[in-house]
Amino acid sequence: MKKAYLTAPFLALLLTTLGGCDTIGAKSSSVAIVYGVTTVLSLLLLIGYCTLLKKKEMWYATLFASVFIVNAGYFSLSISTTIEEALLANRIAYLGSAVLPLAMLMIIKNHCNVRFNKFLTSGFILTSIVVFLIAASPGYLDIYYKSVSLDTINGATVLIKEYGSWHCVYLFYLLTYFSTMIGTITYSIIKRKINTAIRAIILVSAVFMNIGVWMLEQIVRIDFEILSVSYIITELFLLSLHLMIQENEWLISKAKIEVKEATPIVVAENVPVEIEEDSTDVICEDTETVVENEAISTELIEKCEYFEKQLETLTATEISIYKMYVDKKTTKEIMSTLNIKENTLKYHNKNLYSKLGVSSRKELREIAQIISQKANV
Repeated sequence: MKKAYLTAPFLALLLTTLGGCDTIGAKSSSVAIVYGVTTVLSLLLLIGYCTLLKKKEMWYATLFASVFIVNAGYFSLSISTTIEEALLANRIAYLGSAVLPLAMLMIIKNHCNVRFNKFLTSGFILTSIVVFLIAASPGYLDIYYKSVSLDTINGATVLIKEYGSWHCVYLFYLLTYFSTMIGTITYSIIKRKINTAIRAIILVSAVFMNIGVWMLEQIVRIDFEILSVSYIITELFLLSLHLMIQENEWLISKAKIEVKEATPIVVAENVPVEIEEDSTDVICEDTETVVENEAISTELIEKCEYFEKQLETLTATEISIYKMYVDKKTTKEIMSTLNIKENTLKYHNKNLYSKLGVSSRKELREIAQIISQKANV
């Protein structure tokens, strides 16, 4: 995971070195080389994600494929010799550029624990398709580009474009996606759906880096698509987050296995369950509860399913506290083990109970016991 953090600045330094630090005209001589490097790097990242990671997600694979397609399009354009080849390469680049914001948004949405209904998701997908078709229209229609011609700057082919009336569609498209990403992250932070500060920082950094690069390209005339570099760095940012979450899931899985091995399952047949009133003190000690195996209500089943799903959102500290609660550790034992004070434990309890949808340590143990029992059936 640490390697993923270190790769981003190293990659940025490498690409800057390849691009040079001279004038724009001097940089243009190595544009094709830089595009070739970014294409190879994005391809390696795509292959690495698809082959090395055991647990894959569709939108991550889509993101990695999109970045490769974008860079392949830029590289193909830089070595094109005819207007037809250049327009085809431009369409390839726009294919990746149209899908990439969609993949980023869906990844951010999932990391923020925010749900989009099927209608909204379908709307985003349809919009991406329409925007790509508009951007791919040059050579057939003059709505996106009124006219195009080829030029060569220090050995690199570039398209000289006169923008059409529909060119602003892509700009609004990007602004809409960036705004939605920022809104999603802000909403999840306010609602405390993001459980760690580092996750929020990574997501915000990935979005604002692309916004900054995109705005720079609108303001400054540069004969190089800097977004090709920022997209790869974005991949590394989100990949590091993906690895963090997988590591967290591994810790949770390990904790659940240890809990199942350590916690005895007590089942009482035809004996009513007595539930004691919970104390207002969130760290008060409670007595053991016998869990009845039969006739579990629908509400309890739903609560158990929610509880089990929310275990994946716990931080490493919360996982440790959860495990110790299930192991029947006392408050003093927990504070001593973690070397924390009572107020700190109260703070962690509040977050832990809120995420798992329980109101006390007793209820937490009951549901954990039911889940453990269900896993052993």
